[in-house]
Amino acid sequence: MKCSAPLQICFMVLLMVCRMSTSLSADERPNILFIFSDDQSYKTLSCYPEAPDWVHTPNIDALARSGVRFERAYFGAWCMPSRASFLTGRLQHGVQTMTMEGKYPASTYDPKVCRFWPAELRRNGYHTAQIGKWHTGVDTGNGRDWDHQIVWNRPGQPDNAGNYFYDQILTINGTNMRVPGYSTDNYTQWAVEYIKGENRDAKKPWYLWLCYGAIHGPTTPADRHEGKLADHSAPVPEDIFGPWPEKPEYLNSTQAWQKGDDGSPYRRSKKVDATNFNTNTAGQSYHDWVQQSNECAMALDESVGHLMDALRDSGQLDNTIIIYAADQGFALGEHGMNNKVAPYDAAIASPMMISYSGKIPQNKVCRHPINAPDVVQLLCSFTGLALPWRTDGRDIRPLIAEPERSDWNQPMLMTHTGRRYGADSESQPADEAMYEVGGIPWYVLLRQGKYKYIRTLIEGEVEEIYDLDNDPEELKNLAVGSENLALLGLLREAAINELLRTDSKLDRWMPATAAMKQ
Repeated sequence: MKCSAPLQICFMVLLMVCRMSTSLSADERPNILFIFSDDQSYKTLSCYPEAPDWVHTPNIDALARSGVRFERAYFGAWCMPSRASFLTGRLQHGVQTMTMEGKYPASTYDPKVCRFWPAELRRNGYHTAQIGKWHTGVDTGNGRDWDHQIVWNRPGQPDNAGNYFYDQILTINGTNMRVPGYSTDNYTQWAVEYIKGENRDAKKPWYLWLCYGAIHGPTTPADRHEGKLADHSAPVPEDIFGPWPEKPEYLNSTQAWQKGDDGSPYRRSKKVDATNFNTNTAGQSYHDWVQQSNECAMALDESVGHLMDALRDSGQLDNTIIIYAADQGFALGEHGMNNKVAPYDAAIASPMMISYSGKIPQNKVCRHPINAPDVVQLLCSFTGLALPWRTDGRDIRPLIAEPERSDWNQPMLMTHTGRRYGADSESQPADEAMYEVGGIPWYVLLRQGKYKYIRTLIEGEVEEIYDLDNDPEELKNLAVGSENLALLGLLREAAINELLRTDSKLDRWMPATAAMKQ
């Protein structure tokens, strides 16, 4: 390990990494509470400096201060691939047999091939539970991957799949029932009961994956929070109305905002995508929409407070790894969007923080990005679990041990292949399949150091490079300048190498870009 810090600090970092590497006995292994929100922009959390100054999430902020907060994390372009990556440790192109079948969002997979790592935790003495949104195949894995489940199985109940907040049909350990109440509060109550010992073996360490539906559309605040943030305004993104001459062509068709008579942005009137269940209130002002999103997030922050109290009151806080993350972000006007999926941080970058009392540093911020397989590999390291299949994750224990290190430059990859996974992404799809999620085509995204590289998989399309240190809103595409040809070549090659490392076949058919045709 290279180290420019004093020898004593280097020794402490090395010791921390070694502690995370040591196999643990059953009574030493940590519990894991993985809190997972939905479509949540990092700009809705006050621990992120990009949030408006009136956003206030004290409980999530306290969690961030108790551990390591990542500036950026890239888990998936939309709900299903993000969850599939967290269950398998593979990027979307490596998740085998997962397919969309039947009425959306119905999907299926072969559990003998597409194996989920919570099953391995069960085999190694953990009690596993999942509460909340399920979006990864009609088969929820009850009794195979999970000892206990209270899940809103969207693929298994497509006619109820729009009920993100009320009147949900839940599957409770295999039995379906309609349950009243506000979903965020319901999930929290059941999670608190689980933490305190209900529905689990008290002799075993536990893993709880708590998946909220908030703040996915129809973005619905709890009654107690509706209107609490009225009259607050947020900075309007510089490129909310465009144009985007140095970005891919699809941005011209994903424009969601128009200028009102007062010069302010308002939601455009367009056909609602019934498969995505997003709120699309024509004429809603930009500021009202940002208020609504943040009001919906307030119940999540309250929930984190209740969960932390339950851990503290039950004496389990010191031996529990706590993660807060979202499946991906959601662009609130940036680049003219009201959408996820697109490869810009506002649309897909997730908030992410991890706390483990006394075992990892506190109140630190890591500027180096991570992906879902990285997190899976980290949790396997913490629990002493060796998965019987290869994953795409990197070993990020050095980042956890020393979050502010400056010598980390490992490339990080994320791929978006629409509604196709594994072998189904190995050949070039028809145009309609290429654009079928949010009207945004397939792409390859690479982060290396301060640079983000994007290759949209459309013939003759521009590549993109953004210097996220100097251009965090991704307004200036460096890839179109002849002075950056060397940088473009290096990042393009790094992306291809990462595709090869993760067993992708995308490189076999990727169309030529605009720069390649010059």
